[in-house]
Amino acid sequence: MTVRIYSDRSIYMIKLSEKLRDHLTWYLIIPIFHLMSSTIEISQGMFKLYHQVSRLVNECMMDEGVSLARSKFLLLLECQGPQRSTDIASALGFAPRTVTEAIDGLERDKLVKREPDPKDRRAKIVSITDMGRTVISAAQQTQHKTIEAIFAVLTEEQKQHLKDIIVC
Repeated sequence: MTVRIYSDRSIYMIKLSEKLRDHLTWYLIIPIFHLMSSTIEISQGMFKLYHQVSRLVNECMMDEGVSLARSKFLLLLECQGPQRSTDIASALGFAPRTVTEAIDGLERDKLVKREPDPKDRRAKIVSITDMGRTVISAAQQTQHKTIEAIFAVLTEEQKQHLKDIIVC
């Protein structure tokens, strides 16, 4: 992945080039928050940055076989073990129907499996498969590499300053 920085008054433009599917080139615009005059401009800049980074990370993770959204399910099951879909919905803050649809897709792709709940014959327990573990591991590596490339344009001091501002 190559990173080039272009400066234009109130923005830095980072050109991230990587052979993705159709040899796409990504442009990520990062606002320079200290040049913005109002809290509204700052919040809009942060919102835009969040969505641009999320889209870029999602596309890179998709090349490994799992989207950012689907990775939340797999990571939950990887870290907390097998669970009922109602517990997954509660943990992730999603509607039960959304979770059921997501699990259907993950099961179809052989990334999770459903088995009867020994404590409640009406319920199913969802667990991650070995293939799911492999996919999430590769996707996380890609996610981390992409994020590192994005923030590599900042000095360690700038990274620390940004962390001090946004981490409570």
